[in-house]
Amino acid sequence: MPRASPACVTARLTNGGRGHEGFSVVNLERVQALEAWLKSTNTKLTQVNGQRKYGGPPEVWDGPPPGARCEVFISQIPRDVYEDLLIPLFSSVGVLWEFRLMMNFSGQNRGFAYAKYGTAAIANDAIRQLHGYTLGPGTRLNVRCSIEKRHLCIQNLPASTQQEELLQVLGLLSAGVESVALKAGPGIEGVSAVVCFSSHHAASMAKKVLGEEFKKQFCLEISIKWLSAEKHIPDEPPPPQRAPKGLLMSPLKHLGQTSPRLPPRMVSPSIPTAFCRAVGGPATQYGPKCTSSPPRGQLMFSVSPVLLLQKLSEASGWGDPQYEMFFSHTGPDGFLYFTYNVHVPGAPKTFRGFVMILPGHCSSTVLEEAQRAAAQQVLQKVCSSALSV
Repeated sequence: MPRASPACVTARLTNGGRGHEGFSVVNLERVQALEAWLKSTNTKLTQVNGQRKYGGPPEVWDGPPPGARCEVFISQIPRDVYEDLLIPLFSSVGVLWEFRLMMNFSGQNRGFAYAKYGTAAIANDAIRQLHGYTLGPGTRLNVRCSIEKRHLCIQNLPASTQQEELLQVLGLLSAGVESVALKAGPGIEGVSAVVCFSSHHAASMAKKVLGEEFKKQFCLEISIKWLSAEKHIPDEPPPPQRAPKGLLMSPLKHLGQTSPRLPPRMVSPSIPTAFCRAVGGPATQYGPKCTSSPPRGQLMFSVSPVLLLQKLSEASGWGDPQYEMFFSHTGPDGFLYFTYNVHVPGAPKTFRGFVMILPGHCSSTVLEEAQRAAAQQVLQKVCSSALSV
């Protein structure tokens, strides 16, 4: 991310004075004051997508990152007031973890900012001490608690989706997942899920990637939106189960290498067959053979997907597929989770994803079953790409 040096700040603040609405005049005295303050205090500001950010965390910080309700929202800021006045003012209450001032193209601020502290108590002190603070004639700051959006609503999930299994899937695809609550009923197509993240940033990153990841990994079209209001969050069963942390081990490139230590065989795995298919797991190894048709977007194979992918690669002149299988973790229900890279020399990209394996349900080794599941997903992706052309 580019850092805003004093010279860069001056350039941005004097680049024509045109904002979103007509013309606006930049106060050059205030710009020079900001420039002098940045130089004298050696303060670093980062320009990020329409805002200037300090800290997050600052260069010197003792303690954990802030939790919930540690941020305040500041509005009614005069347009020619900058960090040289705002950061010292809000630092007078307590040490700032982060300060973000929203900017427009003219170089003026947009009239609001966010200040984040180490604790909710300090944030409350900032509200009590600085709400109504006068920065100039006829201007009083409005300071109130900032409720960070940390909840996403995921819609159009398979009807057989189970809470614990979805939590595991989301934990592999995104960071900061804390809990999941499912919704189903009249007016809801399939199943919807409300997902709570550890921070607004984690939720924002997940919102950007999960839709595409579900489409790539599982051939599922899901809808992801911000939850409209905190009061609509459904009750979450205590205690919330946190997503497992996947620790990648050395790549198991060859089937002859040592297998991961297997957990005791589970008599009745809790993951439904339909859900396993929906998220791309092998459809033939979870108990009795299923005779129903596969879910939309899924392919069923009567012969080994590894052999099919090999034959497809030979027929296409691509070369032999190369598999890298990474053992991730063992789920509480006994499933083994693997991530994979499958490289086909003539293909346009390396295929990546993850699979779930329940050991002990067939004569093959665990790595053979993981490779089989990976090949099945690659075939699904290749077929989906061919059908979309």
